[in-house]
Amino acid sequence: MASASVSASLPEALAWLDRHVNVEARAGRVEGLHLDHMRALMDVLGDPHRAYPVIHLTGTNGKGSTARMVTQLLVESGLTVGTYTSPHLQRINERIARNGEPIDDDDLAEVLTDLEHVEATLDEAPSYFELLTAGAYKWFADVAVDVAVVEVGLLGRYDATNIADGIVAVITNVGHDHSDFTGDWRARIAEEKAGIVKPASTLVLGETDEALTPIFYRAGAAEVLERDRDFACEANELAVGGRLLALRTPGHVVDDVFLPLHGAHQGENAACALTAAESFFAQPLDEDVIHRGFGAVTMPGRFEIVRREPLVILDGAHNPEGAAAAAATLREGFTTDGRRVLVVGLLEGRDPNAILEALDVDDSTFVVACQPDSPRATNARVVAEAASALGATVVEEPDVTRAVDRALRLATPDDVVLVTGSLYVIGSARTHLGL
Repeated sequence: MASASVSASLPEALAWLDRHVNVEARAGRVEGLHLDHMRALMDVLGDPHRAYPVIHLTGTNGKGSTARMVTQLLVESGLTVGTYTSPHLQRINERIARNGEPIDDDDLAEVLTDLEHVEATLDEAPSYFELLTAGAYKWFADVAVDVAVVEVGLLGRYDATNIADGIVAVITNVGHDHSDFTGDWRARIAEEKAGIVKPASTLVLGETDEALTPIFYRAGAAEVLERDRDFACEANELAVGGRLLALRTPGHVVDDVFLPLHGAHQGENAACALTAAESFFAQPLDEDVIHRGFGAVTMPGRFEIVRREPLVILDGAHNPEGAAAAAATLREGFTTDGRRVLVVGLLEGRDPNAILEALDVDDSTFVVACQPDSPRATNARVVAEAASALGATVVEEPDVTRAVDRALRLATPDDVVLVTGSLYVIGSARTHLGL
């Protein structure tokens, strides 16, 4: 479809987008999801998602980091790569990128203006996320990417991104996700995530729970590559500024790969990413490409060190598994003589007790409880009460920026300040800290 001759300004275009139902911000549930609106919308746009191959990623944790790694490996291989991720930390432009660079304001405004014109031809209005996903697919076609790396927004099967047929599907893991956590909830989540697997695709499976493996095989991929069987992170050592890895894929073993991200879990993500990239090419990557690609990876808001004395870390650990990874990373590489001061804000549906326990909150911890800027925010008092029950010293400061300032005032140069929980908290903190 040709672009509209006159585009709105980005604020006007975003105001239009904000008038649509935003499941991501307001509901967070999976009932009633379907792809009917996406099919209708993409049909009017001329099915731009079929103009290039797609690598599709889902998982409870690690899919954003893995998507960035895959992108860098493909860029270093000489391809033009579109990347679609969610949610954003500070600006919506972050979600749609070309070779790692976010879409600029004029292009985003033009894409949204085109969608506004298209919407008038539809029987029902799409949701916020459906429109943004369609816009990403359209822009990738407009700028002629060679491949799109697409992160699922919610589970998989009925996620708007699943309108595309990924030739490589990546499932990083299965953990505490959108579920009521009754009965065999892990199997139900696995079944939804397996919905991104398409016939003739290659599935790169990072989840190692043997009880879930049959679910993923039933999804019907042409080939399934399992972590710790077909690929693995064979060595994963702490290094200055990140990790030093040895990665095994079906094609080879690559030693001494430096990854400038913190946390042993990033080694597992790297193994998935390299296997996905090599599955896309159907051959091993050159080792120089691998070293350059991983060396160029950045991941704002994922154990991101932003200040020292006191050490200030931002990490979007929004579920127990992510919180446990953050605590393990802190223990392994960031021993200090001071206290831990945590700024914690969560969304509804997350278990404050489980997350705080996973963060090793105890009577030596100081917790500043806050609230994300979201309609789904958990009240700061609920977080404060959970922290207090674990013996922590607690203050309530609902506003994220004031909570960060309060933590910085409380901290001595020897302390560690960890801002964690919802990515909405991390985004607000990054903006407040001038990042």
